[in-house]
Amino acid sequence: MGRSLLVLFVLLGVAVLSVVLLADVFQKGIQEVTLPLRHENVIRQQAEEKQVDAALIAAVIYSESRFSDQTSEAGARGLMQITPETAREIEKLSGGTEFVLDDLSDPDLNIRYGTFYLRHLLDRFDGDQVAALAAYNAGPGNAESWGGSPMKVEDIDYEETRAYVQAVLEKQREYRHIYDLELGY
Repeated sequence: MGRSLLVLFVLLGVAVLSVVLLADVFQKGIQEVTLPLRHENVIRQQAEEKQVDAALIAAVIYSESRFSDQTSEAGARGLMQITPETAREIEKLSGGTEFVLDDLSDPDLNIRYGTFYLRHLLDRFDGDQVAALAAYNAGPGNAESWGGSPMKVEDIDYEETRAYVQAVLEKQREYRHIYDLELGY
């Protein structure tokens, strides 16, 4: 009887461990679909180099492209959906001289460009994330016309941009909470 009980406990332990491991795999699979994270090494490196919150970078990428390289109808390209004109502005601001449009499809370069531009917008708007995100989505001129410092989400006149800023800020919190280790917190 003692040996049967031991075998039963071992089998029960294996079953519980299997359920726990499957639940973890299942949760990671759902997380990959609902809140993906890729290129975290580049995101961490750019966050540190440009002093931009890594979760903010990941949230912008998520909101712009869901971490999928694509080109929009407006011609914005790559993970951070940078338009060719914005890329040329980034090139001028950064002192670059060899911009090639196809570079925007390279995830590493796209994240570098996008983070540089995000840093530029944060500087332009004195660290105001709401204003910088509004400018990232609708252009700096529009963001400047929407109000004071700090800008409130409610100040944004364009419904699409207001929803974009709200979504990015929410995803930033989620990325910081769920991917704290991967993003270097």
